[in-house]
Amino acid sequence: MSMSLSFGAELRRLREERGLSLDGLARRLRYSKGYLSKVERGERAASIDLARRCDAALGAEGSLSDLVRGASGGEHAETGEEGGVSGRRELMAAGAFSLLALSAAGRPAGVRGQVGAAAPVEFGPTVLLREEYDRARRLGQCVDPAVLLPLLVEQGRTTARIAASTTGRTRSELLLLASRFAEFTGWMAQEAGDTRAALTHTAEAVDLAEEAGDQHLASYALVRRALVTFYDGDSAQTVALAAAAAENRKLPHRIRGLAAQREAQGHALAGDHLRCMRSLDQAHDFLASADRDGASGPLIGTSNLPDPAAMVTGWCLYDLGRPQEASEVLDRECARIPAHALRTRTRYGLRRALAYAAAGEVDQSCAVAGELVGIAGEVRSATVAADVRRLDRELGRFRSHRAVRELQPALLEVLADRH
Repeated sequence: MSMSLSFGAELRRLREERGLSLDGLARRLRYSKGYLSKVERGERAASIDLARRCDAALGAEGSLSDLVRGASGGEHAETGEEGGVSGRRELMAAGAFSLLALSAAGRPAGVRGQVGAAAPVEFGPTVLLREEYDRARRLGQCVDPAVLLPLLVEQGRTTARIAASTTGRTRSELLLLASRFAEFTGWMAQEAGDTRAALTHTAEAVDLAEEAGDQHLASYALVRRALVTFYDGDSAQTVALAAAAAENRKLPHRIRGLAAQREAQGHALAGDHLRCMRSLDQAHDFLASADRDGASGPLIGTSNLPDPAAMVTGWCLYDLGRPQEASEVLDRECARIPAHALRTRTRYGLRRALAYAAAGEVDQSCAVAGELVGIAGEVRSATVAADVRRLDRELGRFRSHRAVRELQPALLEVLADRH
């Protein structure tokens, strides 16, 4: 029996022995019933913080904590990423953007050392960890995702541990932030080419969001799964998953818009122009409403596209076999991507180069790609590499063209480096 399963079985035994329902224990511990149910079934490993709370609630005198501590060596060593625990420690020791450094340097200048200031600036774990999250998102735009992953995992777990030590609104805010860390970790895992880890981290994000009282992220997880099937070229599954995500009409506009975008991409893969455009119209309307809502908190999905629906329209037009139209849209939208968003610029810029190549505008395609292949080699992305391969195949029709011959070594270098 695994340690997670033995802990869950003992938790259930003690709970039932005390005559306490799962719902009653959940209310007492301020955890969701669904989350505790997964712990009892051995589907989720319990943290030491949860074990301690269960000990107190059930009068178990530390027996549950002992079970978790007995498994701590194996639990902490299992990162699910390359490099393991030693690689993670090296990254944390290097101080890429550690909490300690942020505590010392991230406090607003007007607050540090000013006790009783007339106009205090909000300062606390939520503010600091939100800055940490924003830094991680920016870093994810310019570094190899495989290198960043161990640090993201640690930051997310740290945020969840801090949340467990707080109560009330702060606890909910930190759990929600931990869920965003897990969701972003899932995206970086996909960028690193590890689809299984991507889905695992996304599922963790859903659990954390549910703990925070946010029931909507489960629908967004379907959108993320649809992205996996989209890159696998499975149009039917992409449409089905995205449509399932959008079934809940009470979802925030942002998630409904992202679901409609993904559904449009699935229809484009299937060659269904009418349904694709209809879904894109819905995406545009929902995302525009989301912008008007002005929701606070970490943004779900990309934060580097001024008009995501417009950019995805260009992408879909390429998949629909309309490269000329696609290049016109992508020209306009790529010019609006912030300069610092290297990964985003590379992804959509290469799609722009693809559109030009498919439209037979070889010189323009090579010029666009030539500006991006160096960045592609630095940020390293499985999804970008897929488009580099497509571009190499697309330009293969023009091997005798001088611009293609000059570009090909750089394309091959990116692919060889990724391999």
